[in-house]
Amino acid sequence: MLGRLNHVAIAVKDAEKAAKIYGAAFGADISKAVPLPEHGVITVFVTLPNTKIEFIQPLGDNSPIAKFLERNAEGGIHHLCYEVPDIIASRDTLIKEGARVLGDGEPKIGAHGKPVLFLHPKDFSGALVEIEQA
Repeated sequence: MLGRLNHVAIAVKDAEKAAKIYGAAFGADISKAVPLPEHGVITVFVTLPNTKIEFIQPLGDNSPIAKFLERNAEGGIHHLCYEVPDIIASRDTLIKEGARVLGDGEPKIGAHGKPVLFLHPKDFSGALVEIEQA
């Protein structure tokens, strides 16, 4: 059921500024900043050979990332995203096993244009987990 690690998300105040060092120092491919109003964030991706780093910054005062940055002023790792072959089957299995899906339990379209769900960190050793349809 669990596929490859798609990305590690880091919450920051300025996603473009945070990603810039990866391009300058390591020559990594850096995406353009993309606002995702449905999720309340702006994203910038750094593409690595085996995964991606997603820098996320708040889009508006009601963004969940704004609240995260209130508690963690310097930013920090926000979530891990894993690919799954079938997001609905994965959701149903996870719920059956006692995991809590955040929000209304229905997938939303994420930064890669694919369905995503977030899982409660208390069910995953303190880590917020995102699953994305592969």
